[in-house]
Amino acid sequence: MFDMIASQKTLEVFNPYDHSPVGTVPLCNGETIDGYLEAAHNLFRNRRHWLPAYERIDILKKTAIIMESRFEKLAFQIASEGGKPLKDARVEVTRAIDGVGLCIKELAHLTGREIPMDLTAAGAGHLAFTTREPIGPVVAVSAFNHPLNLIVHQVAPAIAVGCPVLVKPAGDTPLSCLEFVNILYEAGLPEEWCRFAACDIATAEKMITDPRVAFFSFIGSSKVGWMLRSKLAPGTRCALEHGGVAPVIVDDSADMAAMIPSLLKGAFYHSGQVCVSGEQKFDLHFTDFDSTPLASASIAQVHTA
Repeated sequence: MFDMIASQKTLEVFNPYDHSPVGTVPLCNGETIDGYLEAAHNLFRNRRHWLPAYERIDILKKTAIIMESRFEKLAFQIASEGGKPLKDARVEVTRAIDGVGLCIKELAHLTGREIPMDLTAAGAGHLAFTTREPIGPVVAVSAFNHPLNLIVHQVAPAIAVGCPVLVKPAGDTPLSCLEFVNILYEAGLPEEWCRFAACDIATAEKMITDPRVAFFSFIGSSKVGWMLRSKLAPGTRCALEHGGVAPVIVDDSADMAAMIPSLLKGAFYHSGQVCVSGEQKFDLHFTDFDSTPLASASIAQVHTA
């Protein structure tokens, strides 16, 4: 469990619908973050402390089982802190559990290959091959729109391949992240392999740009993501997930009755706060379907929902 003594400050979380308080999480100060980074750095440098694949698989299997047993609790927490309808929060929990399972399956495919050495006389009689190894300490900074599933996308792969990870959730929705980290601990993961690192912006930037970070995972706006990338320490690799432009292309074969409800859901689901929300429409036969009775009724329903 996260040590509340490690932080003097807390962050209060409110329900975005009625602004009622739903929980608090501890905020890490710079000293705590530095300690987490140093521990992760030393943990990775000492190969004797690495967790073998079978142990990581066992931990992730137990994690998925615990998540399944607390399905409704996780869904309600997503709905409470993020404002997502409960039925959609349940979909998110299902996807998060599936994500943990996919990490387990992917481990079987992370293999090296033999390099042919007998192509030259000098190489004949020699053996060469590649192996895959964890890159090192990971810092993950996540977004608010899917507070459990996105955390799983960033943290579970790091745990699966054997990278210690520090995860900073969005300030509006940190409870699901803390719950997932605690579930990992309950499943048997030593605490030094995954740290809940909620902190203020200045502390977060220092954490992200620290030279002990081997990989930076970011989900959020392109403006912030590219800015942080420009400040990474030399050698730190990164993955930035900024969403897409998600075009919708309509031609004269489209079934208007079937298309319009799907199109509107794709654009306005979760108030449009989805990485792949439809943002552009290209009409190849120039039908003004925005003015059709079906479209007008559907749009009115969206406005009043």
